[in-house]
Amino acid sequence: MKLSWAAATDDKGVKNYDVLRDGKKVATVTTTSYTDTGLSAGTDYSYTVQARDTADQTGPVSGSVAVRTTGGTTTPPPTGGGSKVKLGYFTEWGIYGRNYNVKNLVTSGSASKITHINYAFGNVTGGKCAIGDSYADYDKAFTADQSVSGVADTWDQPLRGNFNQLRQLKAKYPNIKVLWSFGGWTWSGGFADAAKNPAAFAQSCYDLVHDPRWADVFDGIDIDWEYPNACGLTCDTSGPAAFRNLMSALRAKFGKELVTAAVTADGSAGGKIEATDYAGASPYVDWYNVMTYDFFGAWDAKGPTAPHSPLTSYTGIPKAGFTTADAMAKFKAQGVPANKLLIGIGFYGRGWTGVTQDAPGGTATGAASGTYEAGIEDYKVLKNSCPVTGTVAGTAYAHCGTNWWSYDTPATIKSKMAWANSQGLGGAFFWEFSGDTSDGELVNALSSGLS
Repeated sequence: MKLSWAAATDDKGVKNYDVLRDGKKVATVTTTSYTDTGLSAGTDYSYTVQARDTADQTGPVSGSVAVRTTGGTTTPPPTGGGSKVKLGYFTEWGIYGRNYNVKNLVTSGSASKITHINYAFGNVTGGKCAIGDSYADYDKAFTADQSVSGVADTWDQPLRGNFNQLRQLKAKYPNIKVLWSFGGWTWSGGFADAAKNPAAFAQSCYDLVHDPRWADVFDGIDIDWEYPNACGLTCDTSGPAAFRNLMSALRAKFGKELVTAAVTADGSAGGKIEATDYAGASPYVDWYNVMTYDFFGAWDAKGPTAPHSPLTSYTGIPKAGFTTADAMAKFKAQGVPANKLLIGIGFYGRGWTGVTQDAPGGTATGAASGTYEAGIEDYKVLKNSCPVTGTVAGTAYAHCGTNWWSYDTPATIKSKMAWANSQGLGGAFFWEFSGDTSDGELVNALSSGLS
């Protein structure tokens, strides 16, 4: 690998340069070029350079450049070894009202069918990664019957909470990798400050993820920015390059650890995918979790009713481009490799009330009531309370009384996985474990459907 860079300047004079590969120094040179040898074929590497002056003081690390060596076999899928990513979100707050613990991944059989877990969410504030909920994360004491190990937490053990439970889960299922996801809908406003100094942000995240108390729990970081250079809960004006710069800094800092991001599925003309340089950022990520759900819902209180996770377009769809197929096609056209795209599945439904029409496109009077929030309900509840009455665009819907819901079932998930296979996608992910049945029927459908 031949590298060259512009000369640094310093009031004391520049003595030499450190060349870093994946964050580790591989050479010190006095010139502004270096050829790195002995690399593996068909492998991703990240390079940075750091200057040193005659007083032996080092300057800031340069921006990183991601490269892939030639040769090797065909580009492997993100997990390597020919397997697809099968990732589920575990929410830190699920241990409260939902009473859904890490142990439920074991009792449901889901732990044996997944490859990765995203732990949601860490906060993003003051330009740094921060703890989301310290009590849930590392302080809550679990009883023996709540614990993966079957042993109760003690008051004086070094680590408790979800982190310790995830540690126990990984001991039981060594193949599972855990990523700490930062941001999400509520905390994405913090990315604007993070984007002002990507290197400082990356350092803060690295330090938090690698805190000695739980460094063995995590295998990388996930960024859930909703949405760079576009509007979510708040509107971001960081510009189209901000996301790429942030992911570049994270890759430079995290080296060969997993670096991923949850991204918009807005495939409409002039939509959120077009607002950001996702292709430019793609060399720095292992994969993108494309949030191919929540396209439609009862935030449009009067309808029209529409499935929240359509695979393809259909006659009467309320907004063109709001489908899984449109989103994936737009990412590919932008230049994102197919095997770095994961299809997203919601383990919940979205619904309206005051609906008389069975087929999509009906009018409504508002959001249907839900256990935790109006307009949304877990699959495990809906499969019994409002069974499927039809399918549209590769997903299911249900009309019961005056309520109208759309949600995915084991059958529609299998058809979506077949589509993902045909598109050469890197795998699938879902939000989130607690919406599934106690025997994990949705996880089973997702896992068995990927090949």
